[in-house]
Amino acid sequence: MKYEFEQEYKQIGLKIAYYRKLQGYTQEKLADKLGVATSYIGQIEAAGMYKPISLTTLLRIAQALDTPVYKFLDFQH
Repeated sequence: MKYEFEQEYKQIGLKIAYYRKLQGYTQEKLADKLGVATSYIGQIEAAGMYKPISLTTLLRIAQALDTPVYKFLDFQH
C-alpha cells in the first residue's frame, strides 16, 4: 500500500538528520535525550525507509534539537 505522504515523511527524516548533525549530536545522543532506542532514530532518518512518527515525537525531537518544528515540515525546498 502506497501512502499519500510517503515522500514527505522521508524528507522529515532527512531534515531531522541534518539538524541533528548541525547541533553536533549523534543518533545515540539524540536517542538518549528522547529516551528512545538509537535504532528508532536511525529508522526515522533513513532516506529509503517509510517510518511515520507521531506529532508528539516530532515536537520532542524539535525541542531536543532546539529547532523550530516548522523546519521539519517545510516541503517547498
